[in-house]
Amino acid sequence: MRELGENSWVYVVEDPAHAGHAMNTVLVDDLEAVVSGIAEHGIDPEQRDTYDEGMRKVIFRDPDGNEFGYGGR
Repeated sequence: MRELGENSWVYVVEDPAHAGHAMNTVLVDDLEAVVSGIAEHGIDPEQRDTYDEGMRKVIFRDPDGNEFGYGGR
C-alpha cells in the first residue's frame, strides 16, 4: 500500500489469473446509504465482507468480471 496524498492511498495486487479486469474500491462515510442508493437502480451487491475492527466492503461486478467495491464502517 502506498500513500498518494492526504487520505489517498493505492493498493496494488498482482493476480495473473485476473489480468485484464479492474478491481476498484472507494471508501465512503455512509456505506449503507451508498448501497441503498445503488439498490434503487436495481443493482444488488454480489458479495459483502467484514474485516478486522469493523471495516466492511460491498462488492459489485459487471458482466465482464470487473469489480467495483465500496468500503466503510
